[in-house]
Amino acid sequence: MIQQLVLNGIIAGGIYSLIALGFAIIYRTTKFFNFAHGAIYALGAYLAYSLIRYLGLNNSISFLIVIIICALIAICIDRLVYSRLRKKHSPNFAFLLASFGVFIIIQNLVQLVFGAQILTLRTGPIREGYHFLGAVITSNQITIIFFSLLLFILSWILIQKTKFGKAIRSVSDDSVAASLVGIKSEKIIALSVALGSALAGAAGILISIETNIEPTMGFNAILKGIIASIIGGMGSIPGALLGGFFLGLAENLGIWQIQAGWKDAIAFVILILFLLLRPSGIMGVKTEKEKL
Repeated sequence: MIQQLVLNGIIAGGIYSLIALGFAIIYRTTKFFNFAHGAIYALGAYLAYSLIRYLGLNNSISFLIVIIICALIAICIDRLVYSRLRKKHSPNFAFLLASFGVFIIIQNLVQLVFGAQILTLRTGPIREGYHFLGAVITSNQITIIFFSLLLFILSWILIQKTKFGKAIRSVSDDSVAASLVGIKSEKIIALSVALGSALAGAAGILISIETNIEPTMGFNAILKGIIASIIGGMGSIPGALLGGFFLGLAENLGIWQIQAGWKDAIAFVILILFLLLRPSGIMGVKTEKEKL
């Protein structure tokens, strides 16, 4: 029993980590909680469903197309909404309200197009999973863990080892100083939003092959992403990974003796306890004031 709960926690942690990573990248450059991130997550799941079910594309091609579409949509949102607010030097609260408005608009558009019914990508007979250390894991769950870690590693390399990553760190530290040395801050912010949203879309695709799809799935996802980011240290890439897996394991182990419906409550209890007891981040993870 405990082995299965741990495995379930690792699977959930992989999704939470991707969401938190995308959220952290966006937060580093924009400095506000982008609630629209959750809508992009849900949109990624529905786009994958459309490409696979209606157009008959295979999973790999659908994966790439959805990531690109999510990134492009995010750039459009940034240009149409957030960029204009930045030019007016609007307070963070204005960005927060605007992002929540974008979230509501996208969520309602998804519900208008696809309806409120629950959809699923799972077809065919249920196959027995693989037995591993006393737990059972399916091929879909292996896919989730593998691609979550792969995308995480690739994102870390991109941020830490490329000029684009250095530009992100420069803009996040001081956008004015970055502009003085020739870095186009607005371009870097837009690309950061695109990268973070692409990761959110990827998380939506991965979760769609394991669980059902519904229009409101994005709200719960962004809450878990925010909690994981806060636990790991806002804006930290390793923190997003550790925070996501910590939250996934804590939720699943927490329902060992109680009903599964308490899982979300457990997440918020963890957040409250963390803020009260460990405000600097778990396991010494650096916060947004420090380097990624």
